[in-house]
Amino acid sequence: MRKHALPTLLTAGLAATAFFASSQALAYSEGDFITRVGVAHVDPKSNNGSLAGGTIDVDVRSDTNLGFTLGYLFHDNFGVELLAALPFKHDIHLNGADIASTKHLPPTLTVQYYPLGGTGAQIQPYAGIGLNYTNFFSEEIDIEGVDLDLSSSWGAAGQLGVDVRLDDNWAVNAAAWYIDIDTDASLNGTDVGKVSIDPWVFMAGISYRF
Repeated sequence: MRKHALPTLLTAGLAATAFFASSQALAYSEGDFITRVGVAHVDPKSNNGSLAGGTIDVDVRSDTNLGFTLGYLFHDNFGVELLAALPFKHDIHLNGADIASTKHLPPTLTVQYYPLGGTGAQIQPYAGIGLNYTNFFSEEIDIEGVDLDLSSSWGAAGQLGVDVRLDDNWAVNAAAWYIDIDTDASLNGTDVGKVSIDPWVFMAGISYRF
């Protein structure tokens, strides 16, 4: 071997070692916590059903607020994540009239799959499936002497998301959930039907891994 080739090989070897170490440091891996914060938009489906034997059409409007998640990777490719948010407030149109509203909190727990986990890929997509619990409160209706109540809801949830890495810890994030939310509505304690909200929840913001 030529003498001048040895320094070249050593340099290449050190560069490869440094690249491998850097990739490992950047990799999403078992034991990582990931938190995401951003603007969350809840967009209910267009047909929310009807009440009182079909005489009252229901239209639940969308709302936007601050959303945040906390996730944990229990394997290089698998993790769990909890979605939370500040309360959302939805105007409710009854037969086209904006006369009702409600607030809700939609904590959602998903089990996630990271296909590129364990690698230093700059783009880290993920998908999840899990369970949602939605608690409705502060229901209001602009009809004197009438009290509106919406029951809590349990339902399935699906999720797609992606982190675009900026450095070892920070990333830009975008995510979407489809959530099965159905609530029983009552007026003055009398059950008047079911409201199907079934929204898409979109969130865009930042991600931090630690």
